Amino acid sequence: MRSSNPVFSRRGFSRDNGYAGFNAAPQAGGPVAGNPYATNPYAPADAQLGAPPQAPPRTGVMTVDDVVARTAMTLGTVVLTAILSWVLLPVDQANLGKSYGIGIGAALVAFVLALVQSFKRKASPALILAYAAFEGVFLGVISSAVSTYIADGVVMQAVLGTMAVFAGVLIAYKMRWIRVTRRFYGFVMAAALGFMLLMAVNLLFAVFGGGDGLGFRSGGLGILFGVIGIILGACFLALDFKQVEDGITYGAPREESWLAAFGLTMTLVWIYLEMLRLLSILQGDD
Repeated sequence: MRSSNPVFSRRGFSRDNGYAGFNAAPQAGGPVAGNPYATNPYAPADAQLGAPPQAPPRTGVMTVDDVVARTAMTLGTVVLTAILSWVLLPVDQANLGKSYGIGIGAALVAFVLALVQSFKRKASPALILAYAAFEGVFLGVISSAVSTYIADGVVMQAVLGTMAVFAGVLIAYKMRWIRVTRRFYGFVMAAALGFMLLMAVNLLFAVFGGGDGLGFRSGGLGILFGVIGIILGACFLALDFKQVEDGITYGAPREESWLAAFGLTMTLVWIYLEMLRLLSILQGDD
């Protein structure tokens, strides 16, 4: 089964071998069914000591440290370029059109790069970091605009809110309060698909009809859909954690930790944008 996030569906680890992100836990003393990374459990035993068969140690497999390091690099790139674009692309009246144009262009480039990586057979660190850089430019411009024209200080609140969601889901997942099953996966994917379709319809009505379209991005409906968007982001974080956990358990290659960083970054960007929009609506209504 593939793991996904709210923005793009991406294949699971070891795409060449069809790695399944939601397999059952490996059984002790025997091979794992469907696990492309399982080593030979029937290696010759030590005849003199009568030791049980031992699988040879594997090197070059993904670890938690690999995922943390790659995710830190990817998110660090997003944050750095966001800060630079905030400083170098002011959204004052003199530079508003130019800054918006660059921000929208960066968002489109990030979208294309993310799509390309989503359908590549292997992780490309250069492609993932390039996506992070362009995504950061877009986030810097949009965050500056919201802070300048809608609600001063809301950006830091959105950052703290995103961090709180990440920490909360991580704790809930580690404590097994959240259990990622096939049913959970199917429910989240169906909800995300419906959410994205509604947002697309709202955007079309806004473009051709003017205003806020069907009203899904402002007022009471905007608050409701903002909360739903954040909840969906939290659910996709749980899917990402499950994918990482399974990749480590089944010995995914180390280079595939970049896929984990890529997915976590996209999910956190999603949560931040939904959090920023929700807080903007709430403060704008005050």
